Amino acid sequence: MPTPLPAHLPSALTISLWDFSWYTRTGPGEPFADLDRAFAEAVERGYNTVRICAMPLLLSGTGVDTTRLRLGPLGGDYGQRVRWYDVRGTTEIDARAHLLALFEAARRHDCFVILSSWEYQQSPSFAADRSWFDAITAIEPERRAEALADALADLIDFLARHGGLDDRVAFTELHNEVQAGRLTEGLAADEDPVVALRPRLERGLARFRQRHPDRPVTVNYAEVPVGSLRGVPRNVDVAVFHPYVYGVLDELLDTYALRDPSRPFPQDRAERELLRPGAPRLEEWLPPEEDRWRLEATIVGRREVYIHDWCDPDRFDAWLYDRYALHRAAMEATLALWTAAAADWAAETGVPLVFGEGWIGYTPLHSSFEAGPVGSAFCRRAVAGAARAGVRGAVVCSNTAPQHPMWRDIGLQRECNALLGGDR
Repeated sequence: MPTPLPAHLPSALTISLWDFSWYTRTGPGEPFADLDRAFAEAVERGYNTVRICAMPLLLSGTGVDTTRLRLGPLGGDYGQRVRWYDVRGTTEIDARAHLLALFEAARRHDCFVILSSWEYQQSPSFAADRSWFDAITAIEPERRAEALADALADLIDFLARHGGLDDRVAFTELHNEVQAGRLTEGLAADEDPVVALRPRLERGLARFRQRHPDRPVTVNYAEVPVGSLRGVPRNVDVAVFHPYVYGVLDELLDTYALRDPSRPFPQDRAERELLRPGAPRLEEWLPPEEDRWRLEATIVGRREVYIHDWCDPDRFDAWLYDRYALHRAAMEATLALWTAAAADWAAETGVPLVFGEGWIGYTPLHSSFEAGPVGSAFCRRAVAGAARAGVRGAVVCSNTAPQHPMWRDIGLQRECNALLGGDR
């Protein structure tokens, strides 16, 4: 039988995605320099839950000294116009103390925390050196899910020892978007990663449950893997999916081969249609030599970083707006199908459904496509559909968090969170 969510949680989890930014963006003037302010602003917007990378392997599974953890940018101006990557300055934290500070602030503001990890996707790329990255990649792929389970179980114990702060944990995810990162290493190239990962993930979930049988634990998936849902472990306690529909954004990715390095990059076309004057060529855009190890430590490829760093945001948005009408019906149909499929899987399995991220996709930091009339309407449609489907929790949008410009749209966030019906 699934382990239920804690009885003291709100009836709906209204989620703001704080990911790894809550520790990488802590310097002066950064969005998480004052955790109490960040929580107060979240509550003002109708949120009662934040979802974070809790850096579990760093804290419990690597042996790296975290008492003076130095964090900073990817190097030079590289990534400074890329959403989630625009860390402005170097900072130093005691990682365990900072985690406690987050949970203490969550308690003061009557908020809850979804524990997760982005460590096999990009979290270590912000560290001062590669010791964190090397330590986690040294773990054999077959046992990474179990290592995450042990580290997260240790983290629950740590919170419990410090004033019972474990009461702030809504539920635990072994890792973010398990089929889209280094948890898939060692799988056959021709295998469906969702299906092939299932045995590894089931072992990890069982390992966590041995340590904390009364704590709900799960994994989450990029998109809603319709056609591969048989690969989602049946021993999850929460069904968590990230329905990014892309649509018109997929056309842009395909046109410029941003995620397909096997194809030539159309440099001249990018200069004509997307880039700012004076942009370097793709092959010239790199971090300083001493920081290039970070390219290995993040799953966001060089082409996508280049376009995000050097595009003219108005031209990027205009490219999408010019083609949106051709994709609108399909995007709305995909959203409806994925919502229904996810709800059906959760109902058949007897677990609550959560959309921890969504809705359109990964746009440059200063793009306003998702924050503008198309994107905000899509947020309303997605949240209303999620509410009708009976979700236990959802985001307004992945970009409605303190580290994104969309945080300023207070009205949209209040409206959508009210649609979800989260109480305090």
